[in-house]
Amino acid sequence: MSDIESYLTTIELALVSSPIIAEYSVIRSWANTDDGYIRIRAMLTNGDFLEAAEYFTTQAGEIITVDYRHQWMDGNRELLKRRWDSTPHHPELENFPHHIHVGSEESVAPGNPVSFLELLRILESELASSE
Repeated sequence: MSDIESYLTTIELALVSSPIIAEYSVIRSWANTDDGYIRIRAMLTNGDFLEAAEYFTTQAGEIITVDYRHQWMDGNRELLKRRWDSTPHHPELENFPHHIHVGSEESVAPGNPVSFLELLRILESELASSE
């Protein structure tokens, strides 16, 4: 099994074992020797909805998140709670192109690359603290 395939397997195991994931589906995933992609839709245990996509590569034996878009919404998929992405449309921000939309499309803050596994840890921490 390649590092890329192992990474995809690790993501699926994290989805299965996460206390905040009520149900999920992998919309698309693929793995090559040195890059891969996964897109996931998930219902969270609090009723929220998550759509996440990540393109990644390997560099010096490590998985590197290259491009991503993780969107956390309410259960009706209407209210944007937060979206982490690398779309290059806010060059004025520090760490361009990485940024976070907080609460709306207009409210944007600088961000850092966020892998799906990091995203899951963030959401688990935030949802645990809101209980």
